[in-house]
Order: sequence, then structure tokens, then C-alpha cells
Amino acid sequence: MNKIRLVIGGARSGKSSLAEQHAKASNLPVTYIATAQAFDDEMQQRIAQHQADRPEHWRLIESPLLLAKAIASVISESKACEQGSCILVDCLTLWLSNSLCKPCAETHNTTDVNLAYWQQEKQQLLSLLKSLQQQASPESRTIEIILVSNEVGHGIVPMGELSRQFVDQAGWLHQALASVADEVEFVMAGLPLTLKSAEKSCSQDIQDIDTKGRL
Repeated sequence: MNKIRLVIGGARSGKSSLAEQHAKASNLPVTYIATAQAFDDEMQQRIAQHQADRPEHWRLIESPLLLAKAIASVISESKACEQGSCILVDCLTLWLSNSLCKPCAETHNTTDVNLAYWQQEKQQLLSLLKSLQQQASPESRTIEIILVSNEVGHGIVPMGELSRQFVDQAGWLHQALASVADEVEFVMAGLPLTLKSAEKSCSQDIQDIDTKGRL
């Protein structure tokens, strides 16, 4: 049976470590999809630390954009080899910022918020995950997807347009993914809180989310 797990938390909350523990416990070949881009020395150091922390035998795919395509390629390869696979994506909020900041094809302006491109990326991911949930797979060919994301909606409303769009879009993305995922965990101070599990949900999923709504 295929499984989708969403792990969210603040910066340095322990969410990545928890996600990696889940990947190891899956006993499946792991593909790590990294969305980060090293634009400065500090980010290079962060990336290097993540690389040092995870097992060397894990496969790495760098995909700052076109996330659904990257995940779909791993799933296709697993099916072709008739084996299961664990796909760990870290993290969704970097993928979101990469998408929002992608230069608009119409204006070629690098300062515009590219909502159209982001909505396209988001819908492709959601469609892929929903399709995966509807597919029945034997235990030997289980696909487990672990999605890591930053919870950024607990602070004050940002002043800048891009920052406000980032917080809003991240919140709507998390709601949409939580409605699809089998399990959702929130991590704080290294401690996971289960918000949703296959057996029991702590709160009813919010359905039919309006991407321009007020939640």
C-alpha cells in the first residue's frame, strides 16, 4: 500500500531528522530529492551538513523546480524494476520560494511574484499524489513519499508582498497536502506531534480549499 507522509515544523525543529528516521524505517531504497539552491556560503554550509547527516547510499536528485516531474520519474523507475521506493523531499518551502521567484516569461522581470508558475507546480504535485493514492500496489512495490516543509504561519503578517504571498501560499499548500496525506506530523523542539494518522485524525481535514480563500 502506498503512503504519503507530511512532516512540518519551524526552523531547526528537528523535522528533517524525523523525516530521515522515517525513511530509514521504511526498509525501502531511498531517493532524496533536494530543492535547495546554494546562492551563498551559508546555504552551501547548510547543504553540506544535510549531506553529511544522511546515509551515503541514498540516491540524490536535485530539483529546485519541477518537483512533480522528479517524483514521477522515481516512481516510474521503481515500477519498471518491480520494487518499492521511499522518496524523501526536503523541503517544500524552498521549492515554493524557487517557484514564486522564477522570472515571469511574460515580463522577464525577476522581481515579480510568479503566482501562475507556482499554481502550475502545485497542481501538478497534488494531482500526482492523488493519483498515487488511488493506485493499489503490492507490499513488495510500495511507494512511500515523505514531504518536509517549514511551518511559517505562526508569526506576524509580513510587510512585503513577496513575504506575504510566501506565507499565504505555504499555508494553503500545507492544508491541501494534509487532506491528501495518510499521516501528518508537526515537530517542535525535536518532539513530533501527530496531527493525522491512518488510524486516527486529531482534527477533521479541511476540504475544498479555496486557494484565494481566507483560511
